[in-house]
Amino acid sequence: MTKVITYGTYDLLHEGHINLLRRAKELGDFLIVGVTNDSFDRDRGKLNVRNNVLERVEAVKNTGLVDEIIIENYVGQKIDDIQNYGVDIFAIGSDWEGKFDYLNEYCKVVYLPRTEGISSTMLREGSQEVVRVGIIGCGRVAKRFPSEISVVSGVKTIAAYDIHESVVEQYCTEFNGIKKCTSVDELYALVDAVYIATPHLFHYDYIKNSLKAHKHVLCETPMVLNGEQARELYELAEQNRIILIEANKTAHCPAFNHLMVIIKSGLIGEVVDIEASLSQLLDRRGREFDASQAGGALFEEGSYPLLPIFKLMGVDYEDLHIYSRIENGVDVYTKGIFRYPKATCSFKVGLGVKTEGSLIISGTKGYAYVPAPWWKTDYFELRYEDQNENKKFFYKWDGFGLRYEIQEFVSCILNKRFSSARLGRKESIWMARVMQQFSERKNFYII
Repeated sequence: MTKVITYGTYDLLHEGHINLLRRAKELGDFLIVGVTNDSFDRDRGKLNVRNNVLERVEAVKNTGLVDEIIIENYVGQKIDDIQNYGVDIFAIGSDWEGKFDYLNEYCKVVYLPRTEGISSTMLREGSQEVVRVGIIGCGRVAKRFPSEISVVSGVKTIAAYDIHESVVEQYCTEFNGIKKCTSVDELYALVDAVYIATPHLFHYDYIKNSLKAHKHVLCETPMVLNGEQARELYELAEQNRIILIEANKTAHCPAFNHLMVIIKSGLIGEVVDIEASLSQLLDRRGREFDASQAGGALFEEGSYPLLPIFKLMGVDYEDLHIYSRIENGVDVYTKGIFRYPKATCSFKVGLGVKTEGSLIISGTKGYAYVPAPWWKTDYFELRYEDQNENKKFFYKWDGFGLRYEIQEFVSCILNKRFSSARLGRKESIWMARVMQQFSERKNFYII
């Protein structure tokens, strides 16, 4: 049996893709197709936002031309796949002529003629609407947004607003092409969506007002600090058929999502323990140490270590105990311990206490280790009793990481997906409930 393998993004699947798949199929008896992951456009300076990897896999499957579909996750994977699957022929479009000659060492390389006059890029440019985004809150985090949004197709920042006029004026001077708005209503009149990067306590009102104005919302994490408020906002978004996403960059990081898939597939067995920690030593004169501005380690950092716990273990825990060191009304260090029916999980966050900052997921067959800073996942290991079975995974983390959440946000808007599997509504609501439990000092202990 002659095995053929080919690769592509297959975004906006079109006649050219189908013709190439048919030609590849005719070369042998068994066709394997590698569909590149959601960050496939990074090296070309753009991130695709029209079809996510699951949608592209389904489109390829529906052609009826493919015998097996795999996901291309990393540079160098083609050699591994050719060897692992016993491939005889590597086929690719003629626009890559010569680029894959190095694979002749492992199998025969065939460059197939492409269909002239059509490509995914042309289709995107010809049909894709541009989502106009306005920024609410022009502080430190928001300054990372323009450079990140510039590498995502189908979206543009056009306006900004801040309660401090001098701040928004400086912001719009620094970033050309962004209009300064003197009121949030002026901003709403110009945009389709908003990115909210204000201090935590302003999130609820801005989200609610934006949803009532029928604007899609991407809000910095933590979205809100109260579970009922979070539930209310998601219900309001659903009623208005509007997208609301919490901007947790780790949740949308390609490497972190691959890690979650690997763990859920059972490669380390049943998960019985998760330890996640994150800490920074910040200037104590900053907002993060001001109790009146919802400062403190848990509010500032807590949503990140809660993410892998809720993604892997769910939200049906039996109890949560919280231990904090409090100084001047804010927690400079907090540890939480969850008890699940068949597992325990813990998280540590610190602004005045330094911790290792790693993520360890322990299972019945092995464990996953993500070194500090794990929230910026670009490398992780699976470790076993037999060290010869250990596996290492390497990825690229681009820029500040905001581009991944922006990509998912715009993809949801364009494809009318009203929630993201990367950080679901339930997980977001329960993160807010943990913040609320801390605020109400339930199962809370001072150390």
